[in-house]
Amino acid sequence: MTEEMEILQGTVAGVVFQNYDNGYSVLRLNCGGQTVTVVGTIPLPVVGEQLMVTGKWSNHSSFGRQFEAEFLERLLPQSANEIRAYLSSRAIKGIGPVMAARIVEHFGDQTLLVLEREPERLSVIPGITRERAKLFGEEFRRQTGMRQLMEFFALHHLPAELAVRAYKVYGEKTVELLYDDPYLLMDNGLDAPFSAVDRFAIEMGISADDPRRVEAGILFELSYNLSAGHVFLPDEKLIMATAQLLSVEREPVERAFARLVEAERIQKSHLAGLSISYLPELYEAELYSTWRLLKAAAIQFPEPGNLGRLMKQVEQETNISYSPQQQEAIRSAATNGVLLITGGPGTGKTTILQGILSLLGHMQLKCVLAAPTGRAAKRLNEVTGEEASTIHRLLEVGIDPATGQMIFGRNEDQPLKTDVVIVDEMSMVDVTLLHKLLQAIPQGKRLILVGDPDQLPPVGPGFPFGDMLRSNMLPTVRLTQIFRQAQESLIVMNAHRINSGELPELRRVDKDFFFMRRQSEDAVCQLIAQLCATRLPKNMGIPADQIQVLSPTRKGGAGTMNLNKLLQATLNPPAPNKKERQYGDFTFREGDRVMQIRNNYDIMWRKTDGSAVGSGIFNGDVGVITSIDPHAETLTIVFDDREADYDFSQMLELEPAYAMTVHKSQGSEYRAVILAAWNGSPYLLSRSVLYTAVTRARELLIIVGREEVVVTMTQNAKRNRRYSGLKLRLQGKTE
Repeated sequence: MTEEMEILQGTVAGVVFQNYDNGYSVLRLNCGGQTVTVVGTIPLPVVGEQLMVTGKWSNHSSFGRQFEAEFLERLLPQSANEIRAYLSSRAIKGIGPVMAARIVEHFGDQTLLVLEREPERLSVIPGITRERAKLFGEEFRRQTGMRQLMEFFALHHLPAELAVRAYKVYGEKTVELLYDDPYLLMDNGLDAPFSAVDRFAIEMGISADDPRRVEAGILFELSYNLSAGHVFLPDEKLIMATAQLLSVEREPVERAFARLVEAERIQKSHLAGLSISYLPELYEAELYSTWRLLKAAAIQFPEPGNLGRLMKQVEQETNISYSPQQQEAIRSAATNGVLLITGGPGTGKTTILQGILSLLGHMQLKCVLAAPTGRAAKRLNEVTGEEASTIHRLLEVGIDPATGQMIFGRNEDQPLKTDVVIVDEMSMVDVTLLHKLLQAIPQGKRLILVGDPDQLPPVGPGFPFGDMLRSNMLPTVRLTQIFRQAQESLIVMNAHRINSGELPELRRVDKDFFFMRRQSEDAVCQLIAQLCATRLPKNMGIPADQIQVLSPTRKGGAGTMNLNKLLQATLNPPAPNKKERQYGDFTFREGDRVMQIRNNYDIMWRKTDGSAVGSGIFNGDVGVITSIDPHAETLTIVFDDREADYDFSQMLELEPAYAMTVHKSQGSEYRAVILAAWNGSPYLLSRSVLYTAVTRARELLIIVGREEVVVTMTQNAKRNRRYSGLKLRLQGKTE
């Protein structure tokens, strides 16, 4: 239960926890003799300082009543006694209680003014050299600058965590720079929402058609449309969308557009008679990818003289008699610089990978295997028996501590040490990741890309695998034969029916694909909970942790948000021995299945067997909360064979994973899948969503809901058009 917004004023009596990266803190605040717990983004809190905090009360199941701060004003101590308490709390590194007493005894209530403006004067105190005095002054000014920035942001209703990021980038000059150009807050690394920055800019006196505002609006439109999958926008669409966004006439937008092009902040190009615009990094990604792919396609390695004998050895080693299509794919891997392998379920893509690895091994070629997500990499390892990693881990991705930006340890200067790179689940790879992958592959080496273009496109911009296939410019093997064993699976056969626009068989009850009709959302949810808790574990021998519930949508009664709460209550109810922690609308509990929802390259992990340590937990990784420590403000999560510790401020990167959207399930395979088929937006109730959901199941697929929804999804073959130029560039259709 939450209460209305209130204001508290008091003195910091204790700092229970603070995260130096994002400013999240847990404080004990003394308000007129009563001590309360305050949580929120409060960077650099120190005992003795006074705060005026605006926020709401909440009741936490483990920690009781606490005040959640949304905005705050910081008041430095005024009297000599308050200043002594403030400095004695080691607010400034190097100053402890004894030295604090000496300084305040000498300078009294002017101490903080001296620290800020004339720190060299501190050198009159025994034990403080002139150099140390300067360091004390720098640290105090840094803290003062952060506090002033926090107050400035609070005044303009900007998020406190944005102040932390801005200070890291611009330091003490942040406010001065923002007065000059408020739209700096939208730079890379800050990524503030345009609506909040625009409101702030207007408060600062920026006019509607101010050149800074219009330029920021154009760049925002290009960046925002990346999330819709667009690599570029047609010039006309970009100009019209910006004018509508900003409620300005076309003329100032055209002038701003010309300035951005001249300053090379926008890259213009032409494709098939259309004038288009890119963000420079997306233009470079598309051009570089085109060049490297065509260069690789031109490479033809000589066929090994003993290829026929090697193929027989491969069949003996894998104990497989390959079909003509499969033999073509394996032979092509021996001779082509780049090879695309595509096909639906049951067509033998996995079998081919085993054969390719065997053949290339006999040719003394070193291979590395990768996939876009951790779960896809794990599955690739399981089916091939060879080590596989995520693409990000393969490229040794990290964060530059100076800028906070992503950096790739493997690139053109430090390429991968391998002869062959094999990537599975290529349909999930966007053009920016393809660009980085191609940069890291030494020229003249082999690249094999495997995927199913009928699945959902990448979350990021472009659809490179689909573009490559449609261009018909790269060596490709298309697998169409469904093998007899796969034909016995109704999952496989229904997936192909769906992909062809035919309705899946919903009335058969003797296979691995079942439809269970329910006529209300509540009935759908209750049946799903029963299937996970008792019916499948008891009747099919499939435990709950090997069942994945999917839904096309997050919202609604049959959406993942509601299903996760219901499934948690069913599968992992509260108990006296289970610690828990509220975050947002969900109470995370020991034993919960959770998913990492963004790439975090800094989280340290250790192998559960103690054999290795490393860093990086990635978007889509699923694990189980094994412990929650309310005193240390941390929780421990085991992701397969890796264990990682999170502090509570990092819980914004987690969400429950008893149920997940079909989009989030891409690249994964589960022993059993239950799909909620209920009403939703036409964009989500599509053939590609249904096809992707069905192909996630290995042994059992159950659809629960309305038959009409399955019909709608099967018939809805529309895909949102993505502006991507890779296909046309591969075909040479540029101007």
